[in-house]
Amino acid sequence: MGEQARWTRARLGRCGPPLDLLTASFRRHVYAPHAHDEYTIGVCVGGTEIIDYRGGHISTGPGTIVVLEPGEMHTGGPGNPTDGYAYRALYAEPSLLADGTLGRLPHFRHPLIDDPALATALRTAHTELSACPDPLETESVLPWLLTALARRHSGARPAADRVPGAAAIARTVRDRLADELTDPPSLALLATDLGLSRYQLLRAFRTAMGIPPYAWLAQHRVTKARVLLEGGLRPAEVAALVGFADQAHLTRWFRRVLGVTPAVYRNSVQDRRWPGGRDSAV
Repeated sequence: MGEQARWTRARLGRCGPPLDLLTASFRRHVYAPHAHDEYTIGVCVGGTEIIDYRGGHISTGPGTIVVLEPGEMHTGGPGNPTDGYAYRALYAEPSLLADGTLGRLPHFRHPLIDDPALATALRTAHTELSACPDPLETESVLPWLLTALARRHSGARPAADRVPGAAAIARTVRDRLADELTDPPSLALLATDLGLSRYQLLRAFRTAMGIPPYAWLAQHRVTKARVLLEGGLRPAEVAALVGFADQAHLTRWFRRVLGVTPAVYRNSVQDRRWPGGRDSAV
């Protein structure tokens, strides 16, 4: 474990506000006392970090979540002289944690949180968005997880879960995303058009479709990509035409949906076809 830190800037939807992601691995580094304007949400992935916070010390371990509130002074450093510490952190504008709650901004009395499922989800989202910070994916995933964090572990009261007309809302969002395949609108904009909060839109879409908006759009893009690959286009060409960031982004989702890479799929359908144009690999 060396002294490494990498920042990635994601955006919450097309032309939306930025959200910074930090991937850090330190053996000796000790932070000077400082504070952030945002909520700092971190997941420890290795070693132990000691954080001075609110006049005391907190000690992280792998799998723990740490929430530091805006304006709170803190430091951070290795828990022992040999192991170092590694973590993933994101810096969330306060309203992102308040979208699915009522009243004041969420207050976390206990900064150290034991929630293995949420820690895994936050770490997975951080890893994927650091590799490819797609604006709609960022907006589909992180506000949902941050709302879950606030609703489960802060003192805030949860807002009502039920959204009337969820099926109609989901169809409207789905159609807009399909129509604007390569440059989809932000969920915040769609929510405003529908007279909803972004959390309500996400709740309605997940209730009706079973997946978040970005996952639906990615699968729709894969469906479009199949047709183009069957027509002989190369994966790199297809990725741009259906709205993926690059060939690697297309490949990641193609494998998730179909279990093979776009290149393998293209070669299969080019080599053998059933009468009527459908291929034997399908």
